[in-house]
Amino acid sequence: MCCEPLEGQALFKRVLLGEMILNTGQRTDIIGFYSKWLLRRFEQGYVDVRNPYYPSLVTRYALDPKTVDCIGVCTKNPLPIMDHLDVFKAFPGAHWSVTITPYGKDLEPYVPDKKRGVECLIRLSKEFGVDAAFWRYDPIIVNERYTVEQHFRSFEVICGLLQGFVKTVVVSFLDIFPKVKQNYPEAKPVSIEDKHVLVKGLVEIAAKYGIRVRMCHEGEEWEQYGADCRGCLLKEDYEKVIGKKLRIPSSMKGARQGCNCILSGDIGAYSSCPHLCRYCYANSDKDQVLDNFKKHDPESSFLIGGPRPDDVLRIAKQVSWIEDAITLF
Repeated sequence: MCCEPLEGQALFKRVLLGEMILNTGQRTDIIGFYSKWLLRRFEQGYVDVRNPYYPSLVTRYALDPKTVDCIGVCTKNPLPIMDHLDVFKAFPGAHWSVTITPYGKDLEPYVPDKKRGVECLIRLSKEFGVDAAFWRYDPIIVNERYTVEQHFRSFEVICGLLQGFVKTVVVSFLDIFPKVKQNYPEAKPVSIEDKHVLVKGLVEIAAKYGIRVRMCHEGEEWEQYGADCRGCLLKEDYEKVIGKKLRIPSSMKGARQGCNCILSGDIGAYSSCPHLCRYCYANSDKDQVLDNFKKHDPESSFLIGGPRPDDVLRIAKQVSWIEDAITLF
């Protein structure tokens, strides 16, 4: 999953503007666990998204390639969708971020074999182009098992496997959000000393394999080591994938203060990711995740559950951000 999204009314006001880049991985791993539902949504041409902070407010997005400029995917397990890639090719663009970390079952109890993630990312790079395939190595956690030296060794192994298939690796350090503190109470922030050693070392290792390190919401001080600190998903990234210039509204802001990313409307739901990674900011607790997973209906327009009597439905105003499409409009 990607960055922590906007909160409350700010999020609701934003979605009413109409998102032309729809994301499937900020709140849960839709590709990993709900791919059948996603394919059904593409088939029916729309999706209903419940506001996580005002549950009665529902936004309906069209999922038509004529109205959506790009589908953004962030997943730890692309395998369930690999036989259906043509669906994504129907859209002007599709961007893939695949998280591959060195962690074991102690931190990622239900994440599949990392070799699958590597194999899938290589194929996605071949199918959609190297600019459409990002590798995420985050969050970085440092403890007795996952030392700085261990990170260097694991990172270099993955770099070697992905050489030539990715240009960018997105890196961030563990943030102790409230849900993280609840599910991973022994978690500790990475020290500033370790951060400097890690960023310098990771940039040097990645460079040997033709890969650039991009920091996710970590400030600009890491530029001194050659890291790209502009954000993990920028306007230019989508333009490379789509092959055309975008005119993105100035109101489209990052997920958090200081975030420059173009993080679009997410169609997922919190506390619904059965990977159950202990460091996850999006899951509250295991019982709620499993309860929500039981409420999932592949035929519903909602990811979790269905419509409610008090729902207020808003139709998102979706007008393409592609410059020639805007001019034509």
